[in-house]
Amino acid sequence: MSKTNKLVITLAVLVGIALSFSAGLLFGLGDPYSQGAGPAIIDEAWSRILTEYVDRDGIDTEMLGHGAISGMLQALDDPYSSFLEADEYTLYSSDFEGTFEGIGAYITVKEGKLSVIAPIIDSPAEKAGIKAGDIILEIDGEPVEDMSFAEAVLKIRGPQGTTLELLISREGEGEPLVIKIVREKVEVASVRLEMKGDFAHITITEFNQRTGEEMGEILQSIDENTTRGIILDVRGNPGGIVNAVVEVASYLIREDVILYIRDNQGEVSPKNRTEASIVTDLPIVLLVDNFSASGSEVLAGALQDYKRAIIAGTTTFGKGSVGQFIVLNDGSAILLTTSRWLTPDHHLIEGQGIIPDIELDVTGEEAVQWAIDYLSEHY
Repeated sequence: MSKTNKLVITLAVLVGIALSFSAGLLFGLGDPYSQGAGPAIIDEAWSRILTEYVDRDGIDTEMLGHGAISGMLQALDDPYSSFLEADEYTLYSSDFEGTFEGIGAYITVKEGKLSVIAPIIDSPAEKAGIKAGDIILEIDGEPVEDMSFAEAVLKIRGPQGTTLELLISREGEGEPLVIKIVREKVEVASVRLEMKGDFAHITITEFNQRTGEEMGEILQSIDENTTRGIILDVRGNPGGIVNAVVEVASYLIREDVILYIRDNQGEVSPKNRTEASIVTDLPIVLLVDNFSASGSEVLAGALQDYKRAIIAGTTTFGKGSVGQFIVLNDGSAILLTTSRWLTPDHHLIEGQGIIPDIELDVTGEEAVQWAIDYLSEHY
């Protein structure tokens, strides 16, 4: 997958070519036509194509406009900005509802490769043998290197009952693996609780529209008189809706500011906690890994800055950009990076990640046991 075609799973959408210039006014960028010769050259090229192309009657102006938008976004060389057709945007916007049809795997681009963050528990992907760290080479026989991230994701998604074939590269395997997966309707319970003796192991798999409510219900169910601590697990969590992150943090943090947002003018504004039905004071170990991204990093940064939790694991992904969907008149959309996230102490997440307080060389259940042992010893 080429660098200019990268994109991240939790963002999406764009607009028509004429509106792409007027949008600059909406974001306070001034007159876009004053930004050098670019817009004038595009106008000139558009006019010359429409008047001089040999097969003028065969020109699809909508396709031409969408192609121009895609090209402009690719030229930004930003892995998190992309163009989506109307049907693609509709499909993407359903991602945050907690249910969708597909194989059930979190996917991103890491070091220029389409990589699996983690399969969802009990999903078709997990049942078929997909593992965290798998690199996708082909989708139904088509190489992914020439696809944008959005194109790749939408080819993987599809109606339940249909079959998908992936060519996978896996560390430790000499040859690529062919894995066939039957798509199903996948319902994502984004928060899960498992009691480990006197400790609550809470796993957050993503931040969707239901995550805040699910987290509140789980914390309400915990008896703080008998529970000695919380292992909060966001390993492999790709992020999601920032408001859901703030809701979760509000159950754990009493300070006002959860994160700061820095816009393209350099202005920094706080995102404050919300009213929560319960705020726990139980000690916390937060488990992270290099696939904890975006919203997971926002939560980790807040807990770390306020010394509310011990962050343990490996340095996180380093995705601290804010993507905004700009829906165009024809229903297509731009997913455009518009700002950056900062932790409460103004640490930049983008490209840096969250460095854990304690580096772990254990994974899986061994990391959970380490957290239990740590809490047992210190609290």
